Amino acid sequence: MTKMVTLRLNDKVYNRFKDLAEHDNRPLSNFIETAALRFVEELEHVDEFEMAEIQNNANLNSSIKNGLRDAKAKRGQFA
Repeated sequence: MTKMVTLRLNDKVYNRFKDLAEHDNRPLSNFIETAALRFVEELEHVDEFEMAEIQNNANLNSSIKNGLRDAKAKRGQFA
């Protein structure tokens, strides 16, 4: 089921979104929904280059392992 959301935009942002939506030949609401979903997906996923950087960072991996060990042992504070 779809939900309606009210969104306040200043004129500059509104016109920019409207122009981009028209360029893609779709409704403004669909453009905003798609842009928001893409933003969230980018936050949730790591691209292959970023993952390689994470995997090759020995200090980071050590810190993650120590944090997991402490969490399993219920040591420390977790907020």
